[in-house]
Amino acid sequence: MDPVNRPSADPARNPPPSLEVSGLAYAYPDGHQALFGVDLTVGRGERVALLGPNGAGKTTLVLHLNGILDAGAGTVRVAGLPVEKRNLGEIRRRVGIVFQDPDDQLFMPTVREDVAFGPAAGGLRGTELDERVTEALEQVGMAGYGDRPPHHLSFGQRRRVAVATVLAMRPEILVLDEPSSNLDPASRRELADILRSLDVTVLMVTHDLPYALELCGRAVILSDGVIAADDRTQSLLCDEELMRTHRLELPFGFDPRSVKVT
Repeated sequence: MDPVNRPSADPARNPPPSLEVSGLAYAYPDGHQALFGVDLTVGRGERVALLGPNGAGKTTLVLHLNGILDAGAGTVRVAGLPVEKRNLGEIRRRVGIVFQDPDDQLFMPTVREDVAFGPAAGGLRGTELDERVTEALEQVGMAGYGDRPPHHLSFGQRRRVAVATVLAMRPEILVLDEPSSNLDPASRRELADILRSLDVTVLMVTHDLPYALELCGRAVILSDGVIAADDRTQSLLCDEELMRTHRLELPFGFDPRSVKVT
């Protein structure tokens, strides 16, 4: 091939995907096999919903993304960086996990201290740290709440602060565990608006299928430890046999065909 026409190897021009999972298998110490060879690639800037019934292996997969669990077989790469012991510090900066319960994530006396905790632990100080905290709180619409104790906030506000604690690390990929759970309709909509505004790759673990359709153009179904389907979210939700096979049910009266997806 003519060198002029050869595809560039420059990672700045052709960055690797945010997430590459290849042949990932894992068994717990008690012998329970949770993953049987998962293959999943998530491109930069994608928003992907991870769907599946309880016990499918979703949490086990997520815990491999930042090295909490070590792969029994296969590999995981985040932005081209292998998830292995020597890289864990950088991997955990790049993979931001927002837990289902924000109270598992917020433990400091004030909102500002919670959001500053991660960057400060990474060495940020002074004006740079203050700017990072302000930026993260502005991204989630909580700029005026820095001095408030987290336990004085509503549940929806605490969830937004939990997202800010992760955004303050400027992650490559934002992993959300059931982000819409326990939110009232207004808080649910506000969080959706925030997530749409973020310039970050999103992997959203959810049983809220309408929320997945609203936010994620692509969805994958994890079932019995393997990827059973990977397609446009609307296409998956419209496949009644596929949904039934993998114990996924839409809310009563909700028709994904009636939703205009952009």
